[in-house]
Amino acid sequence: MKKFLLIVSALVLYGQGSMAQSLEKMQWFNEPEQWSIENKTLRMFVTPQSDYWRIAHYGFTVDDAPFYYTTYGGEFEVKVKVKGDYTHRFDQAGLMLRIDHENYIKAGIEFVDGKFNLSTVVTHKTSDWSVIPLDKSVPYIWIKAVRRLDAVEVFYSYDDVEYTMMRTAWLQDNTPVKVGLMAASPDGEGFYVTFEDFKVKHLPDSRRLEWLHKNAQ
Repeated sequence: MKKFLLIVSALVLYGQGSMAQSLEKMQWFNEPEQWSIENKTLRMFVTPQSDYWRIAHYGFTVDDAPFYYTTYGGEFEVKVKVKGDYTHRFDQAGLMLRIDHENYIKAGIEFVDGKFNLSTVVTHKTSDWSVIPLDKSVPYIWIKAVRRLDAVEVFYSYDDVEYTMMRTAWLQDNTPVKVGLMAASPDGEGFYVTFEDFKVKHLPDSRRLEWLHKNAQ
């Protein structure tokens, strides 16, 4: 049992020390014309009339919005602070976890009919959309996603201290995931958005920890 606790402690410490993600080492899918990285902050002008959506309700499929990502296997926690000059209907920005063009989750803030909403789109061949209306505009929002086994929990926060869950969704486990920063302007001419303090923290594999516990010497 002592050996097991030492292994778990080492794994936890490793995860805590792996929180900083180098933006410069990430890569683009649908690179926008204007973007920059400075002081661990990504700023971009979102490509006009771009989005991620598949089939459901609207009858079209698009996969052309900017997405700046790195790839992770296993279980992890990711979060980012998002600020945007949302102007047009459906202007949006936040996190995306993506296996491929038929399987992804995007979550963040979205401007719809003059109101701000916390928005999550879950896509498995077809897309669905859930929103939490906000009673006022906010200068920024924190979005966090936690991937555990075959589930992703999505949270929001106004202060990076107290987080509230906004969605739980299925995502295939044991599969590498592209995780990063997404923004779209489906109905508009683009807008400026800033992503600050993007962090990914490795989480020790739940099944491995369970095996170690059962097989502790």
